[in-house]
Amino acid sequence: MVVKRSVGEIAFDSLNVLAMLAGAFLFLYPMWYVLVSSLSDAYAIAAGRVRFWPIGFNLDAYKLVFEDAQIWTAYRNTLLYVAGGTLINLVLTTLGAYPLSRSGLDGRGFIMAFIVFTMFFSGGLIPMYLNVRELGLYDTPWALLLPGAISAFNLVVMRTFFQTIPDSLVESAKIDGAGDFRILLRIVLPLSLPVLAVMTLFYAVAHWNSWFAAMIYLQDRNLFPLQLILREILIQSSAQNMLTGASQDEVFRISESIKFATIIVATLPILMIYPFLQKYFVKGVMIGALKE
Repeated sequence: MVVKRSVGEIAFDSLNVLAMLAGAFLFLYPMWYVLVSSLSDAYAIAAGRVRFWPIGFNLDAYKLVFEDAQIWTAYRNTLLYVAGGTLINLVLTTLGAYPLSRSGLDGRGFIMAFIVFTMFFSGGLIPMYLNVRELGLYDTPWALLLPGAISAFNLVVMRTFFQTIPDSLVESAKIDGAGDFRILLRIVLPLSLPVLAVMTLFYAVAHWNSWFAAMIYLQDRNLFPLQLILREILIQSSAQNMLTGASQDEVFRISESIKFATIIVATLPILMIYPFLQKYFVKGVMIGALKE
């Protein structure tokens, strides 16, 4: 049976499609512009002639980026920080959120109030810097991994999700002789894959994009993450360091493209991972917000 649609319904659907297309264009075009600029001649970029397609197509910028040992060292460091940091984040956040989600924990209201307090008030940058230095973490990878090991917001989200798991399920496991760690590993975590995927995404993206902590706590360039190197290239124009021995004309011709090429190289991995976690993203956050 064919349902005849009114003019108003057709107009409404058409406006929705146009709005979605406009929104998609606004989100995708900046990334597309960076991509085509990385493949274009710097003179065309400076003249503002690059719009939708590369002008003066060349891969010189990518060649220089991939030949630069500093980029590869920073890439390795970032992968280690993301993998190690996300693992630490997930383990500690889970171990903090699970007991706070159980009604049998004495004083959990006070503990939660203390944790939420830290979301709005902190000691500031200088006390944090002094704390990191006195703990012997300064100029070590641990300075990027331990100070932010638990996000209060993420802990609250995970704790709220754990509260949706029925107490009767946990109690029945205890009657069968299961301890808290076994209940967490064998029952709670298998039921919490959506929120674990969301936490993984939140923490991994935060580590991948992080540069400020590295700028404050690291001096050894061999420990710098990729985003800090990218910042130097974009703000301090250190892309010229890749062009030692080149003429001024060659430096200008390629240095602008190097900036865009480095952005693509620094962004591509997280763009490739995100689609695999996207299906859990909304589900995990929404389920975690159902019960308080």
